[in-house]
Amino acid sequence: MTTFLGMPAPRGVGHLRGDEPFPAAAHKALANDQLRRNLRHATTTIREKSGKVIAELPDWQELRAAGSAIKTDTMARLPELLEQLESGVVAAGGVVHWAADANEANQIVTDLVAATGSPRVIKIKSMATQEIGLNEALEAAGIQPVETDLAELIVQLGNDQPSHILVPAIHRNRTEIRDIFLREMPGVDPGLTDDPAVLAAAARRYLRETFLSTTVAVSGANFGIAETGTLAVVESEGNGRMCLTLPDTLITVMGIEKVLPTWRDLEVFLQLLPRASTGERMNPYTSMWTGVTPGDGPQNFHLVLLDNGRTNVLADEVGRSALHCIRCSACLNVCPVYERTGGHAYGSVYPGPIGAVLSPQLTGVEDNASLPYASSLCGACFDACPVRIDIPEILVHLRNQAPHPRTERAAMRAASYTMDHPRLYEAAQHAAKLARLGGPFVKGWTAARDLPAPPPESFRDWWAKR
Repeated sequence: MTTFLGMPAPRGVGHLRGDEPFPAAAHKALANDQLRRNLRHATTTIREKSGKVIAELPDWQELRAAGSAIKTDTMARLPELLEQLESGVVAAGGVVHWAADANEANQIVTDLVAATGSPRVIKIKSMATQEIGLNEALEAAGIQPVETDLAELIVQLGNDQPSHILVPAIHRNRTEIRDIFLREMPGVDPGLTDDPAVLAAAARRYLRETFLSTTVAVSGANFGIAETGTLAVVESEGNGRMCLTLPDTLITVMGIEKVLPTWRDLEVFLQLLPRASTGERMNPYTSMWTGVTPGDGPQNFHLVLLDNGRTNVLADEVGRSALHCIRCSACLNVCPVYERTGGHAYGSVYPGPIGAVLSPQLTGVEDNASLPYASSLCGACFDACPVRIDIPEILVHLRNQAPHPRTERAAMRAASYTMDHPRLYEAAQHAAKLARLGGPFVKGWTAARDLPAPPPESFRDWWAKR
């Protein structure tokens, strides 16, 4: 078979853009006191738990460096590794499909499900399928998607949107979840309480029959091993294991950046991911499969390799490291901006610091121009990232690419010229009290920044007197 990575690729489509710029959406989120309490409690808990298990490893920094190196190597050889992965999957009895964008991926999956005759699919939590809006595409085709991850089920039943990569319902407390179950879950006990164990049991009863009576499953993939054609999904509840083993047909949607060169490379990430994401030493469920095994598990396996703007990200020498992301959400849990606004303010299924650098690159920066500014550049995200993505550097890089108001560009050009000519700069300092007059002309710049008051005496004047 021949493959083509789609150079140049179309821009990303799907759930990658908001209806309003980040500042406007964040302003509304900041007024929600309950949301801020939920976020503060959840992110603090995850941070503390993660910090404890990371501290147990004396070679954590070496593991981070190894993960970064593997990802850098992967991006440098992505075309050949994807072709190698395809060959391995096909040799093991699977079928590989290439999707240039979300629309193409949705059509592929919808056609595959329709061909089975199944009116319903069970789904494993997947950022890729959220990105492309697969649930909406399936529903439009008359196919019912059922989320089996507890948090995703809460979001689905509540007609809501996820607000966190790892904990999609982080913006909900248990009382809100009980109310959603009472309102939307078929057959639920009307005396349901908000005790977490009781809520989990209610979800288990609801899902068990669905697991046993649905013949098609849709998953994402945390990793794809080029060397062997193996796919891997890591999760905490066991719902993924049931989706991957019970149905007759399994369809996996995987972003092309999720490939790893060798089986041994997986060793590094299975140490990094659980500690950085859930604060666990290992994932409770790590499921791996290679194609089709007669008489064991799904007998029809399809892998959809998704671009949706990723090739464009790969073309940017600075921004491409955003593709190293392993979706651990560590950067969200330490970000002071995310903790106060939540994920919905970002408008994309990828919220927080990684969303602020990934979403604009997938869509084109001008379509998501406010997201690179959704950061204080404190650097906490870089310190927390298990694969050492320098998110602050990429944010600054994207800010330079974002469209700026004409008056702001003119003011910055004038400032640059002035600072490059010492005598002119000195004269400007003496006239600094007039700087306030520049405010109306750099409105785009001062909308998110204070224009400092000039000091009563410049350093040059102070130095000349002494």
